[in-house]
Amino acid sequence: MKDGLYLVAETIEKPGNLGSMLRSADAVGATAMIVCNKQTDFYNPNVIRASTGAIFSVPLAEATSEECLAWLRSFGIRTLAATPHTKQNFTDADMVHGVAIVVGAEQFGLTPYWMDSADQKVVIPMLGLMDSLNVATAATILLYEAARQRGWKSSAAVDYDLDQFAGGENSLGHN
Repeated sequence: MKDGLYLVAETIEKPGNLGSMLRSADAVGATAMIVCNKQTDFYNPNVIRASTGAIFSVPLAEATSEECLAWLRSFGIRTLAATPHTKQNFTDADMVHGVAIVVGAEQFGLTPYWMDSADQKVVIPMLGLMDSLNVATAATILLYEAARQRGWKSSAAVDYDLDQFAGGENSLGHN
């Protein structure tokens, strides 16, 4: 867990985006995905369809942002907040050791809680007129950069007991 690769998705509303992020987490062998302040049902047919089944292969937990950050910090996992409001290029961030990539809601991005609490803020440079990408696309780019930095080695916890990971019943601190 200490050197894991986690995807944290805060306040994601669109089921297709949630499913696509699960698919990308599976594709790079991420350790787990944590959904904070859940806005869509994990088992919405559009989540399952967009995940192409990854919802059944990627450990998935639900938590408040506060519970999630406390859990990550308890294991020494650094947090990288994706935002267009920084100058730090995502390729310059160290993603080799335990890291959680944190992405936010489609319309508003991350809440002030994550923006103030993250260990590092990173940007995906945009060369056109738009200032950001779709949340699932941004998460995919960041996950693949982490996989590249890790030498394309999976961080997946194949023999993981999800209840051990999440404290029981797929949650981080509440049942």
